[in-house]
Amino acid sequence: MPPTALLLLLLLISAASDTQPKLRYPGEDIGADSLPARKKAQIEAAKEFKVFHDFQFVDELQESGITFRHRAVDDVTKHMRMGHYDHGSAVAVADVDGDGLYDILFLNQVGGNQLWKNLGNGKFKNITEEAGIALPGRVSVAAAFADIDNDGDQDLFITTVRGGNALFENDGHGHFKDISHEAGVDLVAHSSGALFFDFDNDGLVDLLVCNVGKYTTDEKGPDGEFVGIPNAFDGHLHPERYEYPVLYKNMGHNHFKDVTAEVGLNPHGWCGDLDVADLNGNGFPDIYFLNMEGHNHYYENQGGRHFVEKTNELFPKTPWGAMGIKFFDFDNDGRTDLFIADMHSDMSQEPGPENEKLKSTITWTDSYLQGTQSDFIFGNALYHNVGNGHFEEVSDRMGVETYWPWGPSVGDLNADGWDDIFIASGMSYPYRYGINSLLLNDHGKKFVDAEFVLGIEPRKKLYTPWFEIDCSDPNESRAQEQLQSKVCVGQSGKSIVMAPRSSRSSVIFDLDNDGDLDIVTNDFNSEPQVFISNLAQRRAIHWIKVVLVGTISNRDGLGATVRVKAGGQTYMKYNDGKSGYLAQSALPLYFGLDKATSVDAITVDWPSGRKQTVTSRLTINHVIRIVEPK
Repeated sequence: MPPTALLLLLLLISAASDTQPKLRYPGEDIGADSLPARKKAQIEAAKEFKVFHDFQFVDELQESGITFRHRAVDDVTKHMRMGHYDHGSAVAVADVDGDGLYDILFLNQVGGNQLWKNLGNGKFKNITEEAGIALPGRVSVAAAFADIDNDGDQDLFITTVRGGNALFENDGHGHFKDISHEAGVDLVAHSSGALFFDFDNDGLVDLLVCNVGKYTTDEKGPDGEFVGIPNAFDGHLHPERYEYPVLYKNMGHNHFKDVTAEVGLNPHGWCGDLDVADLNGNGFPDIYFLNMEGHNHYYENQGGRHFVEKTNELFPKTPWGAMGIKFFDFDNDGRTDLFIADMHSDMSQEPGPENEKLKSTITWTDSYLQGTQSDFIFGNALYHNVGNGHFEEVSDRMGVETYWPWGPSVGDLNADGWDDIFIASGMSYPYRYGINSLLLNDHGKKFVDAEFVLGIEPRKKLYTPWFEIDCSDPNESRAQEQLQSKVCVGQSGKSIVMAPRSSRSSVIFDLDNDGDLDIVTNDFNSEPQVFISNLAQRRAIHWIKVVLVGTISNRDGLGATVRVKAGGQTYMKYNDGKSGYLAQSALPLYFGLDKATSVDAITVDWPSGRKQTVTSRLTINHVIRIVEPK
């Protein structure tokens, strides 16, 4: 079809949909109806906050020029089969063309991915076609940016659902070449989260890929997706469906080798995402695998040669339905802590908005859980590192329980030196409205709920078009009994079913380069949100951004530990690149400095084993580029 004819068709479809009745589902939504009262209560509670919160986020999607809209497969929208397509797709960020501005990649299930170039001043341009990363016809899930060949630009890996995973080499100008097959990473599976890291510290980033497990049949749906298995949500009861994570060692020259069995990695479960950190201080990154339904798995790195599972020693109780993960130092004691978001436990029953800060009350049997209830945490977990290989679980004490969370993004949103947490959340059709959560860090003592105070909630639009239904068509009504009994009552003809909006992946970074951190989400079957902070306009803030350039270590400095000493405080960050659920971004490390007006020193522990201390030219409110000494 010629482009002009296609455009006309799309305009006609859009015009027709604008005139069709829009039917909200659910009709009575306690989540949406509770928003005014929740906002009022949170604003009142904020009067007692000891953490700075006098600033706002505003969704400036329209002003940004971004027109991307995530489209979910028909299997999970109209048919709502209980599989895992509803886990959505990533949003990730990198400077793909080397102009110093950070570009945004939105992954998609239907219609292809989109890459948006940052033009500055909060404006973006679609450069997908010239970039060559759309992967039309594939259901894309996770994205990971890293420099695989140490040539100074950001390459890209994308996972898909049975479409073949894809590795793209960047030419330095934002044009990507698909090298998946020759690189040896074009696995066809139900793949999910992926992460680049240098497990053996040889100066080349390796690749670790999570695979969920078999949750589809061989039947194809209208969007080309594989139709879900009817009991896919019960997949953890069928070990024969497991698809295990794969570790690819970077052999150089853009070639990777599967060394999973060789290094001793064999976690059982439905692995959706993962993160890495050096918890035992031996200089090598350890791995924490999430399990969507069952026990998580922590593997300690034995000098880059082998991994040994030590879950029971460090994390004897883990969340049952883990989705998102992030290692970070929440209390600035110099030790790496661990936050895990658990969404699947919240699918056991509906607690009501008033109980969203409580752990789930599980109605499933022990046989369904594949263990006793005492074996698990049924909600989010925050593991406080108390040293000497010991962790205490403090999620309830610290106030980080939330409802329907997918994954966290972590950053110092108020530039006070303490990292905060944004949690992309919600379930959409056929469930009620669920909020995104923003937890401000009150000096490491607790986290306070601030999504209403800071303008994250309510969303600009609470509902989004989900699918079209013809209530006059008996065949369609029979296939949709739930809709026949609720949505189609008193209706005839075609209507648009509207569902609550929900977010899946998010990323925190300084989008407009004004010194404060902004938030971008990839919402499920809807348009994204581009939350711009006005913090820098409300008060004078102090910060630095650290960009690492490895020479002996990998070029991105993945696996390095950076410590910033300023104002009598030392701030520590581990460079894992993990930016949100299903996503790894290539971004500077951002350090809020509170009231400090100077930086005394920056220390970098490089993956190569070198230790570097920088004490000169450390001007606040600037980007500090640190090159590893050879």
